[in-house]
Amino acid sequence: MAITKEEIIQKIEVVGIYKCVQVATDIIIKEDGVEISRTRSRYGLTPCSSQKNGNTWTHTDTDISDKPTEVQTIANTVWTDAVKTNYKAAVEAQGT
Repeated sequence: MAITKEEIIQKIEVVGIYKCVQVATDIIIKEDGVEISRTRSRYGLTPCSSQKNGNTWTHTDTDISDKPTEVQTIANTVWTDAVKTNYKAAVEAQGT
């Protein structure tokens, strides 16, 4: 009896004007090659994280180095300098 575990990307979506990347993955458990369990999880990525300290904002590009190659390729394609600039401006305009 062989139990195996596999994680696969089911869906990658680019959402909204700030090109947030949403990823759905499935973890599949198989016994002797027959699927016995499947669990879906999701995560989202924004172009950067932002923090306000007094009146000063610090923006850090999102680190995607630990994400699958497909996710990195899409994020690096859609997160242009213009998208990042607009995202940062929107965050600052919200004041949070």
